[in-house]
Amino acid sequence: MTAVILKHGDSGPGVIEVKDRLSRLALLNIPAEGASELFDDALRAAVLVFQQSRGLTVDGIVGPRTLRRLEEARWSLGDRVLSFTPGHVASGDDVAELQRRLHELGFVLDRVDGIFGKQTHAAVREFQRNVGIDVDGICGPEVFRALARLARTVAGGNQYHLRELAALDTHVRSRSVEASVIVLDPSFSGATLTGSELTEADVCWDIASRLEGRLSAVGAFVILTRARTGESLGERANANLANEQNADMTISISMDRNSNAQAQGCATYYFGHQFSRSATGMRLAELIQEEICGTGLLDCHAHPKTWDLLRLTRMPAVRVEMGYSTNEHDSGYFSNPQNRDHVAEQLMSAVCRLFAPIIG
Repeated sequence: MTAVILKHGDSGPGVIEVKDRLSRLALLNIPAEGASELFDDALRAAVLVFQQSRGLTVDGIVGPRTLRRLEEARWSLGDRVLSFTPGHVASGDDVAELQRRLHELGFVLDRVDGIFGKQTHAAVREFQRNVGIDVDGICGPEVFRALARLARTVAGGNQYHLRELAALDTHVRSRSVEASVIVLDPSFSGATLTGSELTEADVCWDIASRLEGRLSAVGAFVILTRARTGESLGERANANLANEQNADMTISISMDRNSNAQAQGCATYYFGHQFSRSATGMRLAELIQEEICGTGLLDCHAHPKTWDLLRLTRMPAVRVEMGYSTNEHDSGYFSNPQNRDHVAEQLMSAVCRLFAPIIG
């Protein structure tokens, strides 16, 4: 499938392909005479359900992210041989199911993200060693048969969530702001704020630079994903940058937009879906909401998402959508440099609270 954008009212072969994918997931009924080429109400409703279930932006539009998840959703465990190949990492529902099964069996994985990376490769090798089959890290017929045998005797339980809680405790006890590496990812959107000549990129860069100054002052090593006048390389490239730098935390700073001018408020997002979540990312998102929304901004709460920057990073990552540039109140708030400085101070406070020593 090509990376096109399909929306309500469109037509063509791409629409038929999307309908076919969603029908295979039992989210859409296709009549006996075949699917039409029209992006109709039924298809939009099915896309909305799919996006909600996958932690995507729920807008009913089939863009690159939704297309990629539809491609991943066509794989079931056993459909293909899985292995770790640097530069060509496999991803899909079959990988997520493999990770979920390994979690249930007690093997160590950070998260169920549907990506066959180094940690999944290591867990498969450990599983092979435990069940007495060739240890090569390749998930093929022998591994599938071993998992099927164990499925009859091992079911339920969720050691993953217990590990998440333990990981959160270990994370805050073993790190400090002074010794941390933090990636800041300010939005590069050129959209202007309502009633202002400032762009979203201007506001986000200003807040990121103020936060960088505060973090650097206490000894943290801060990496910005773009120059002041430069563009971002994109979510995937920024996630790779954070991973390569072995960062302790990634904070993406952006603003939202909506056709409804009444939409307003701050929301923070962390990696999560129905089978997995980042406990530390969720805690950081909640702290940011507490701090930023103390005064002046509507609290739209913290939410799990599977956007690339959150999914592909190996450390806690959050995306802070500070407000709506299409809303008069939010735009007026962020047009004031004193308020931008206040938000930077509140973000600093949230980071410090996450790393604060635990008493008792």
